[in-house]
Amino acid sequence: MSALAQRFPAYTGFAAVLSGAGLPIYIYAPKYYADTYGVSLTALGAVLFGLRLFDVVQDPALGWISERLRTRRALWVSLGAVVLAGSMVGLFAIAPPIAPIWWFGLTITGLFTAFSFLTINFYAQGIAKVDGQTDGHVRLAAWRESGALTGVCLAAVIPTLLIGVVADPFAAFAWGFAVATAAATLFMWPEWRARAHREPTGIGEILGDPLARRLLILALVNATPLAVSSTLFLFFVESRLAAPGWEGILLVLFFLAAALSAPLWSALARRYTARRVLLAAMVLAVASFSYTLTLGAGDTTAFAVICVLSGATIGADLTLLPAMFARRMARVSPNGGQGFGLWALVNKFTLAFAAVLLLPLLERSGFRAGEENPETALMTLTVLYALVPSVLKLVAITLLAMTHLEDDR
Repeated sequence: MSALAQRFPAYTGFAAVLSGAGLPIYIYAPKYYADTYGVSLTALGAVLFGLRLFDVVQDPALGWISERLRTRRALWVSLGAVVLAGSMVGLFAIAPPIAPIWWFGLTITGLFTAFSFLTINFYAQGIAKVDGQTDGHVRLAAWRESGALTGVCLAAVIPTLLIGVVADPFAAFAWGFAVATAAATLFMWPEWRARAHREPTGIGEILGDPLARRLLILALVNATPLAVSSTLFLFFVESRLAAPGWEGILLVLFFLAAALSAPLWSALARRYTARRVLLAAMVLAVASFSYTLTLGAGDTTAFAVICVLSGATIGADLTLLPAMFARRMARVSPNGGQGFGLWALVNKFTLAFAAVLLLPLLERSGFRAGEENPETALMTLTVLYALVPSVLKLVAITLLAMTHLEDDR
């Protein structure tokens, strides 16, 4: 059956909306509140870390709820989409009616709670969608993650493209996001049918499976480099490269390269196995991104090339790792809710690590957003942005090399 007949494009559109509410918000929201309302980076990092501690309880609970929705799934997903869109509007389009740091905490909590709930149900539904199909998880992942990466591209560039066009670019983005969420939710509605009845799986059963546990640890380590670079990206471009105004273009190069590469990685994985292809991509990621350590003011063109090369390798991460985990969950936890509750938790925890450790370290080095900074502060920024992700990626390569999957030949 063709991908169009299976309505894979509906997964592409929904993934685009979800991704637009994920990583780009970690890129933009802290700097937006620091620049617009004068909130300190340390305070913002503390709020984001506190939210991740909340996720330790919340995401497994949302996974538990997901496995028990059955025929009411479409309704609850639609309500989750309303919360997602409303929180985005509150975060960027409504002036804080209370202290900005508290308003930030309230709206970002609503945003990421809805994001978690929708993501868990979305990926769990994907397991049922391709149940029994040869290479089904990798095929669906190519459509889904291409949409996700496209959504990241759009969310990354639209606010900067709107500067000078509308009075408040982030408010316009937030309202546009709300409209896109409504459209994607309607298109996805027929897919939220009840999955085959199976007994819910406990977290202990999933963590007790050695391969599932290894994949979760791998996801945690491998996602952290992207979380680190995403958290510090705007500061690096503006202050280290001295290239304000280039942020949107560079982000688009990065995520567009990731989106365009996703089908290629998927095709290679079907031929050579996902693990081998992902290992090759991760080695290329370290080789390309580590050169960032040598860059300074004015090296925008060199950094653009790095964005393209490293972005293409991220396409492998975001396409193949979820497919590997989905394949394992099809055996260990066929309902998918609890498994992807844990998956959502470990991926979001990486962003908390970046926020709570790196932002305060950067601030203590003397760094101030939007101001002229001493060389020591800029060196700290470079080390945190370029060296830390490269070292973490090497750890992830080692873990993956020691992991043997079902499709290894």
